[in-house]
Amino acid sequence: MPRLRLGRALAALSGVLIIVTLAALWVGYKPLDLAALRTDETARMVFFRLRLPRVVMAGMIGASLAMVGAALQALFRNPLAEPLTLGVSGGAALGASVAIALGLGAKVAGLPMVFILAFVGAGVAVLIVYHLARTASGAVVLPGALLLAGVVLNLISAAGVVVIQYFTDYTRALQILRWMIGSLDVVGFDLVWRMLIFLVPGWMILLWMARDLHLLAVDEETAASLGVNVQRSERMVYAAASLIVGVTVAVGGTIGFVGLIVPHAVRLLFGEDVRIVVPCSFVLGAAFLMVADAIARTVLGAGELPVGAITALAGGPVFLWLLRRQQRYSAM
Repeated sequence: MPRLRLGRALAALSGVLIIVTLAALWVGYKPLDLAALRTDETARMVFFRLRLPRVVMAGMIGASLAMVGAALQALFRNPLAEPLTLGVSGGAALGASVAIALGLGAKVAGLPMVFILAFVGAGVAVLIVYHLARTASGAVVLPGALLLAGVVLNLISAAGVVVIQYFTDYTRALQILRWMIGSLDVVGFDLVWRMLIFLVPGWMILLWMARDLHLLAVDEETAASLGVNVQRSERMVYAAASLIVGVTVAVGGTIGFVGLIVPHAVRLLFGEDVRIVVPCSFVLGAAFLMVADAIARTVLGAGELPVGAITALAGGPVFLWLLRRQQRYSAM
């Protein structure tokens, strides 16, 4: 039955994604002119070198952040967990800022240093938050401590980024500021292909771990009694989440609340089964960020808002509502 429900859910969301993709390709400062694509070289260049890669990148980043959010919420058994609230995005941003400020354009094993340091920053953030939120016995993750540790780590990371901007030159400081607020500027598909090399393994790991996460969402003892290697599963999820968030932050900046809003929307639509929530969050997350980016590109006419501002405006109230609901639930 879960497979049948998953198939139906993915079919419905795929239809939504197709419609959103076509709409995102159509809208912009100047709406898409199909006739011009056949006759105007400039129109073709704008579409195939700018608009199409940007829409694809928005889908990839939205899908990635939503999937990571769903996985972290299941792993920590906390509906408020997502890369931004847990400090993972902040850690990745700090690592990427170091790479940009130092002008580390070299590659190690074919990987750009911005990607590597963002991945390291995200991984360190996950480990710090996880260990700070554990009880003394290590048996339970405390939801309040989890969020507090994430908030504090984000503040420390933000302070570190400010210090880096202060001591670096103007051009690099402006580059850090630009992507810190979330930007999806891209020319051509070269960056998209490079992202896929790193994102696809992370996606596959989280999809593969969905069954274990479904059991871990109950509690670790139940999962272990049903054959789940808890420590191995946790490490796999940490590694995949760090890789995905590191890449998305290195490319698009700190785009927050996608991993918070989308999994909750999926649960409202299709239920609490993590085996359904994780893959469906992937599809709906892609559609969500495409919509947010389309709004960012069009709301000011010739100007453009940072897409991170759009997701924050949408996600901030949702976060406060979920926090209030969790407080009421804890008081019962």
